[in-house]
Amino acid sequence: MFESCPAHHKHTIITCVKHGYYNDRVLPESAHGYRCPSWDPMPDGKKNVVILGCSHTYGEGSADNEHWTHFLLQHNTKLLRYWNLGQPGASADKIVRILYGCEKLIDPRIVIVCWPAWSRRERLGSYPASLTGSDEKLKTEDNDTDKNNFLKNVFFVEKFAEKNNCKTFHCFAQESYHEHIKDLNVLEDYTIKNCWPHWNMHTARDLHSTPSLARDGEHYGIEHHERFAQLFLEKFSVKLK
Repeated sequence: MFESCPAHHKHTIITCVKHGYYNDRVLPESAHGYRCPSWDPMPDGKKNVVILGCSHTYGEGSADNEHWTHFLLQHNTKLLRYWNLGQPGASADKIVRILYGCEKLIDPRIVIVCWPAWSRRERLGSYPASLTGSDEKLKTEDNDTDKNNFLKNVFFVEKFAEKNNCKTFHCFAQESYHEHIKDLNVLEDYTIKNCWPHWNMHTARDLHSTPSLARDGEHYGIEHHERFAQLFLEKFSVKLK
């Protein structure tokens, strides 16, 4: 039941609460529908960091202190202010649209993208629609077009950074495509999916033989998120300032 009620929009969140799918600890704080404080008015005095991604970055099924962006935002808080702009079901297309939309509102100095599966798309009409790999409208797509669409969106992120003098960092939620963007700041060996304690690229999963799951039984649990944030900071903390 929980997975049938993704918190995409405020009215959906209200419906979920009404029927008991969420409790207060897993609701986003922002009136804008993102899991971050409101930016109206925008506080000053710190560099703004935006974090973009899909439901794994949003923290679907997880409490406010259980998703990887929560653990990330403990880093260098005297200098940095973090904005989690992850959205359930987001594609690379949607991530770029959100990034460009926050240019004047948030004025980010650092952009972190946790890329979702590259088979996803966003179709713009009277209302933007997120399409996943199982959608009939994507049946004509193949791995080459998926790759090209992903690289197009990475290009847009990097052009945004060039224009606004931002730093960029890239990582992946489930499937890694790091080999296509080796020249960028990218977390290469780990994804949220394959990342939980006592596992790395060189040793067996010796204690947690199966992934931990969030409350919805579908997304990854706190062990994944905490370890993923730890590895991200181990690689990029010196640059994340």
